[in-house]
Amino acid sequence: MNPKVEKIKQQLDQFRVEIGEHLEEFRLQFLSKKSELQQLLGEIKNVEPDLRKEFGQIVNNLKQYAQELFDAHKDRIESATPVHASEIDVTRPATLYTVGALHPVSIVMNQVCEIFEKIGFASVSGPDIEDDWHVFSALNFPQEHPARDMQDTFFVNVNPEFLLRTHTSSLQVRTMETCPPPIRVICPGRVYRNETITARSHCIFHQVEGLYIAKEVSFAEMKQVLLFFAKEMFGEETKIRLRPSYFPFTEPSAEMDIECKICGGKGCNVCKYSGWVEILGCGMIDPNVLDNCGINSKEYSGYAFGLGIERMAMLKFKINDIRLYFENDVRFLSQFAYTQ
Repeated sequence: MNPKVEKIKQQLDQFRVEIGEHLEEFRLQFLSKKSELQQLLGEIKNVEPDLRKEFGQIVNNLKQYAQELFDAHKDRIESATPVHASEIDVTRPATLYTVGALHPVSIVMNQVCEIFEKIGFASVSGPDIEDDWHVFSALNFPQEHPARDMQDTFFVNVNPEFLLRTHTSSLQVRTMETCPPPIRVICPGRVYRNETITARSHCIFHQVEGLYIAKEVSFAEMKQVLLFFAKEMFGEETKIRLRPSYFPFTEPSAEMDIECKICGGKGCNVCKYSGWVEILGCGMIDPNVLDNCGINSKEYSGYAFGLGIERMAMLKFKINDIRLYFENDVRFLSQFAYTQ
């Protein structure tokens, strides 16, 4: 056999194992136009006539063998490559990853706190589990008040003196007990009431309550503060109204409504077709509450207010069912990724 043929055959046999890692190198060495195998094909015409046919057959078989090796390894490599890898278009824009977002309740809670902080209110916090004094007694709730019933309040079974706070007014009591006037604070937090869950109410919700105590504080001053808040929160064109009401810890007391932002005052299920939605309760602090907390009611006066964050978020984002906040539906929550 021709020494060149023998040499190429040996090289092919050596490449059989490692060809997968050196496929292009294999092609250049054995199948390209400048390869030794191609040069052998060109030498057929120089072989003696009686040996030419045999030599040509050996070289052609060798070339066919090299081509088969190349094709087999190429097919194996391509079949092992994921289909999508060959379909990647590097000129396409990058895929956007899902962006996390604050919960709508957290968004509105932060906005409310920021508005009151602009005009000098400081935020305070406290425990969710409170005692009867800070939730009811210090705030002038009589012993027979319905809020003390099991139907309205979640009590801790171990000790009925302790309960899940029904309002963040307990933080106002703690502040009045520890801080001398003047006092100007807001009390954000989660509260709990034993209520039927509907589109408009839930047994868990969030409040921000405010407290201002100083000398010669007036109802008119409170009204202007709340009007400022409503316009900052819902827009300069926002309309408010105050309706007489009753709370054990304020006198006189009022409830503040704003024109429904969902229906524009025309009437819907959220505003009970009245065109107005209650967003907070307010009033001048009852002198008994000041005295209970160690503040001289003859020298100081003040006002307090409390608003529900879920109701506020319903108006701001035009949400018609309060239960959506607690269902953890990503489709609902993802809508607020770019509203912060």
